[in-house]
Amino acid sequence: MRMRPSVRKLALTAHVTASLGWAGALAVFFAHSVAGLTSDDQQIVRAATLVMGITAWFVILPLALASLTTGLVQALGTSWGLLRHYWILFKLTLTAIATTVLLLKLGPISYLTEAAAKATFSSADLSGLRMSVMAHAGGGLLVLLTIAALAVYKPRGLTAYGARRVRAQDGAKSGSARTEVASLPRWVKIFGALLALFILMVGLMSSFGSHGPSAHAPAHG
Repeated sequence: MRMRPSVRKLALTAHVTASLGWAGALAVFFAHSVAGLTSDDQQIVRAATLVMGITAWFVILPLALASLTTGLVQALGTSWGLLRHYWILFKLTLTAIATTVLLLKLGPISYLTEAAAKATFSSADLSGLRMSVMAHAGGGLLVLLTIAALAVYKPRGLTAYGARRVRAQDGAKSGSARTEVASLPRWVKIFGALLALFILMVGLMSSFGSHGPSAHAPAHG
């Protein structure tokens, strides 16, 4: 179902605002994680760590969910479609991955925040967890920058479904459907291979590596 122009502009505004807000909030989170990991001032370490928990739960998470939801609305409610163009498919896939990783890291972040709330917390405590959180925040920023680049450049490339829709539309207009199939753009092959490798890496790290949801959290006695 196509949205009316006024509704489409409102949805686009909401999507751009949520996406930019997500990237900005994650940049602040990353800065706090770096400060908490590198500072020798115990007060700065505790304050930065405590703020990270608030930012993750009450700023980054709502914006990430809003960005994913409004992105789906934009795709489904406009002529771009959800599965017609590779750049949209890749963009939504990366957004879903980034949101999933965020959800997996909320537990460790909360554990870190609870530890930082104690007066005995020092810059030497939970260094592995704090390093992991910083690395994931930096990786998340790179993913969001990639998503933004896809949204701005909109590189050409129709999926098989999109090509069929175009041929069907052209056939309806001319009275005969075209049968030729456009070759897969080189950027799609490269980006698709990198995306598949990225998904595999995230899956392995989350399941078996040292960066899973509770990898650095000590067991409760």
